[in-house]
Amino acid sequence: MATGLTFSAADLARTRFAVSPMWEVVTSFRLLKDPAGRSLHRRWAAQVRPRMRCAGLRGGWLDELIPARGYLADFLNPTPQGPFPTLEAELTAIRASRPEQVRADVDDLLRTRPVPGPSPRLRLLREEPEAALERVTAEIETYWELALAPYWARIRQLLEADVFHRARQVAEHGSAAVLNELHESVHWDEGTLHLPRCECGLTRERAGPGLLLVPTAFAWPRVLTRSVAPDPPQLAYPARGVGTLWEPRAASSTDAVAGVLGRSRALLLAELDSPASTTQLARNCGLSAAGVSQHLTALRNAGLVTAHRTGRSVLYARTAIADALLTA
Repeated sequence: MATGLTFSAADLARTRFAVSPMWEVVTSFRLLKDPAGRSLHRRWAAQVRPRMRCAGLRGGWLDELIPARGYLADFLNPTPQGPFPTLEAELTAIRASRPEQVRADVDDLLRTRPVPGPSPRLRLLREEPEAALERVTAEIETYWELALAPYWARIRQLLEADVFHRARQVAEHGSAAVLNELHESVHWDEGTLHLPRCECGLTRERAGPGLLLVPTAFAWPRVLTRSVAPDPPQLAYPARGVGTLWEPRAASSTDAVAGVLGRSRALLLAELDSPASTTQLARNCGLSAAGVSQHLTALRNAGLVTAHRTGRSVLYARTAIADALLTA
């Protein structure tokens, strides 16, 4: 495996940033496979793990394709076509993966498996990749709804802030300086980006065409890579400020907001610092379930909360607009 990427002037000029929902899927799922979980994301993991058990996601497709360490299936991280692709766009790209790439990824996974021979799922991916990818993407959608969608406004805000900060740094100091500051294990020197401790390994030595830099909330403290020709290599690195991601954001006082929205709705918004169901909100706020449901409908129509189905229940989450309203 290579430990560095050599850049031409054209490659450096084509270096760009992107926020990728699928990188959040693979890095967060990998984190959840650690029984202890990363202390940085313990609050999030404690909420998500019970939902995963209820949904039966343990031992599924993602478990097969995302080992706890080392190589993970490259087709799960297609090249983002813009700076902020949607999950739907990336799932469409996964379904369109070339069969030969899917088979090559399965072979690479099998080489790292402690148990010899392919499982029934990996065998189906090799023999009928198109049908298998439909099942893979269906499971990804389920995982997204219960593990990431309720928190996406908060996560995306962090990732976008990182991209905008790096873009300013490129304008002020140039691409080389920014590459040198991505992570302690990443080092730029005389046209080569050195990655001696990257998680997934590099299968090429030249960057071309360009390089795609992807901030992630869940990769910390590691750097992960994807290098599948002829696509540009991808480098997923920990976003700036990730240590503050799960800090409580409830306002110190909701009096001002209550004067506009009413006391009950302001109270519900403050309580939604973590996603919760109608039943949980009713119990925590001392309101009736019917009343909470009515208030949540109004708040959702106003763009202040979002709703995400997880099995038989619905989780409500505060939006970035509500965060700004409460902290103004």
